[in-house]
Amino acid sequence: MDAAARVLTVNPGSSSLKLALLDAGGTVLHTLDAPAGDGDREADRLAGAIAGWPRPGAVGLRFVHGGADLVHPVVVDEAVARRLQDLADLAPLHQPQSLYALAEIRRALPGVPVVACFDTAFHAGLPPAASTYAIPAEWRERFGLRRYGFHGLSHAHASRRGAELLGLDPGTARLVVCHLGSGSSLAAVEGGRSVDTTMGFTPLDGLVMATRPGALDPGVPLWLVRHGVPAAEVEDALAHRSGLRGLAGTGDLREVRERAEEGDAAALAALDVFHHRLRGCAAAMAASLGGPDALVFTGGIGEHDPATRRRLAADLAHLGVALDEDANAAARGDADVGAPGARVRAAVVTAREDLEIAAGTRAALATGRPDAPP
Repeated sequence: MDAAARVLTVNPGSSSLKLALLDAGGTVLHTLDAPAGDGDREADRLAGAIAGWPRPGAVGLRFVHGGADLVHPVVVDEAVARRLQDLADLAPLHQPQSLYALAEIRRALPGVPVVACFDTAFHAGLPPAASTYAIPAEWRERFGLRRYGFHGLSHAHASRRGAELLGLDPGTARLVVCHLGSGSSLAAVEGGRSVDTTMGFTPLDGLVMATRPGALDPGVPLWLVRHGVPAAEVEDALAHRSGLRGLAGTGDLREVRERAEEGDAAALAALDVFHHRLRGCAAAMAASLGGPDALVFTGGIGEHDPATRRRLAADLAHLGVALDEDANAAARGDADVGAPGARVRAAVVTAREDLEIAAGTRAALATGRPDAPP
């Protein structure tokens, strides 16, 4: 096989490192899915895969944050690499991991082009009403403060595949896409475009997550800093010691459910907080669409936890959401899990960020421009 037909996709997440080598048709030739580690450990895993797999013609590397200017897949040169470094403090759980991976790829695959693909890109066209913060204009303009949104690679694939699976017109379908995992966000997608989303300037906003709090009164961290808690400690706690972990002592929803079934009060409360926020945010996304045609579930929790899907559907029953109980319980891979005749359909879609990354990589290289849209 011609090496130019192969794309290595590298996806460093907050809880995992995913690698996939795809051929020109999107067939996966090799994969690696490992728990996230420190930079050195991830570099070792990446180096091992590169050494043992066929040489790719290009590498597509996921970056969580592209800022206001990097809104399409971009070939990484020195100027782009510096810009990506500048954005690291906006996504401290993710961006450094991608930068470590970039350095290792360049060392191990000299001469192979690397294309950065951004989670923020899918949300770059958010309407001003959804992206603008009600803060002084000087701050917005000087610092680029706005709602960026994240998980865009996942939302893009899930919205397109979900519409296809349910037989909806992708040019008009109104979907609430639920990317639920260690990090979680919802997106309101209309006609294939993001019109609203739950994450904001950083990936801390929105839903209750494994270790992140989601939406939080900005007065809370301000109050803590004024009362002597160092800003660095506040930042660390919001990224690593909040969310389900802060509520129940663990960020693993499976463990929280197991303890809740045993009557553990903290776990029961954590589930209630988790679902209360999920219900409210999903209803807000539905309102942004003027009513959805379907819910689409993806991500580790969205794909593998029927109980989360069941409870959210029950919470949104007044909107016309209903699941087929047997289909929901049996769902493996892409599946229609909606009840027959329900006004709002429902689907489970396997997260395939690798396909989005590979497509963006090929498009950027095909045009010969460093900022080519997919």
